[in-house]
Amino acid sequence: MPGLLRPEDLQMIASDAEMEELKREQKLSQSQKQQQRELREAFMSRKVAPEAVERINNAVRIAAQNGHHHLQVITFPSSYCSDGGRRINIADPEWPTSLTGFAKDAFEFYDEQLRPLGYRLRAEIVSFPGGMPGEVALSLVW
Repeated sequence: MPGLLRPEDLQMIASDAEMEELKREQKLSQSQKQQQRELREAFMSRKVAPEAVERINNAVRIAAQNGHHHLQVITFPSSYCSDGGRRINIADPEWPTSLTGFAKDAFEFYDEQLRPLGYRLRAEIVSFPGGMPGEVALSLVW
């Protein structure tokens, strides 16, 4: 007949369970960091697609039909800006110089193709986790 568990046995069981939980949390954290690196790399290498004109025309037409005068076209973490989103947050007229990766490519597309047609591009910080700039949104305005 097996004996009762001793307090030392219970401490060992609890310790083993804690170690397993720590390992699981560490593995999850590493997985999340890897996913964030992959998302950043994809954002930095992405370019405006050749079918962008058709997609933009369709999207702004639908927005206008629904009575809107702007369309959010891209969101990304403020950490992707060279200044962490500071210039966008304070509405610095030089905010486009802080863009990197796909956001920079999208701005250049806007500047070359859409600005001459009368569109404006609005940039704003749309979330402030922990009081710090979080997500940036770029919107076309007409």
